[in-house]
Amino acid sequence: MNRIHARFVLSATAPEHFPQPTVPEIAFLGRSNVGKSSLLNALLGARLAHVSSTPGRTRAINFFSITDSPQRQQPQMYFADLPGYGYAKISKSVSAEWPSFIEPYLAERPTLSLCLCLVDSNIPPQSSDAQLIAFLKNTGRRPLIVGTKSDRLSGNGRVKAISALRAGLHVEDLLLCSSKTGAGLKELWAAIHSAVAEAVTSRHIKR
Repeated sequence: MNRIHARFVLSATAPEHFPQPTVPEIAFLGRSNVGKSSLLNALLGARLAHVSSTPGRTRAINFFSITDSPQRQQPQMYFADLPGYGYAKISKSVSAEWPSFIEPYLAERPTLSLCLCLVDSNIPPQSSDAQLIAFLKNTGRRPLIVGTKSDRLSGNGRVKAISALRAGLHVEDLLLCSSKTGAGLKELWAAIHSAVAEAVTSRHIKR
């Protein structure tokens, strides 16, 4: 898509609230205060996701419809903004702080095509992030790790951050991004489009 047109669709607090599973969905996950809403707004070029000064305020899955034209009636994909999992350790139900509908969405949603796991690139790898990534892999999901706030890193700091995150989270797929400078957003969009194209081809999802 050359230009992005996005609109807020709904906030889901139960599986029956989810949109019909007709197009690929991209999930945004991360600890509270990782910069998830800021990154969403930077990707969409609009202030659609609410940026709160109080961590953990989002208690629903917020769905955004994404198209390449304002005239298109049907979305080409959904962005799903999931609640931050706070500062508690992830439990067997993903997190004690998360509502009960989060795990079914991650484990069972047929059109969930890519899970973007946002981590703060300026701090050491967190055990809660590692547990989330392990959970996603165990459910057959393919997580892509996105290191946020990369504008705060020096050149040498970027190298160290990438190395530390890969080793601490046991992953290879990793992008550093900055919602402030726009660094890495082009690469992130490329990964999103690739996942959507793969989903459309392999699962016969509408575009």
